Amino acid sequence: MKARKWGRIINIASAHGLVASGQKVAYVSAKHGLVGLTKVVAIEPANNGITCNAICPGWVLTELIKQQIESRAKANGQSFDQAKVSLLSEKQPMHDTKPESIGALTVFLCGDAAATITGSAYSIGGGWVAQ
Repeated sequence: MKARKWGRIINIASAHGLVASGQKVAYVSAKHGLVGLTKVVAIEPANNGITCNAICPGWVLTELIKQQIESRAKANGQSFDQAKVSLLSEKQPMHDTKPESIGALTVFLCGDAAATITGSAYSIGGGWVAQ
């Protein structure tokens, strides 16, 4: 990257890189550390055309989360949609963050419009960290 004077580093952290939740000390510590790493890496090559940012998703409707929702629905005798609202409402006001949204933010951060955006942590968690 330094030789080419261009590069984009995107770290995927978590909403837990910006806020804490109880009973998650190792996870929260690791994600906060990743946000800190992002800031340091952003500073070091700052004038070499290289940027470094972090994306901090909350609940994203991936297969892993869908499995958790299905388990909750079964355990509580709820529909999938009822269980989804129940689970996701514990942390974030908006419930439908899709993987494609994470991808779109990544594409933006890799483009020319983001040439001087560096050292930032982007919450894409449906309002989780706004509370």
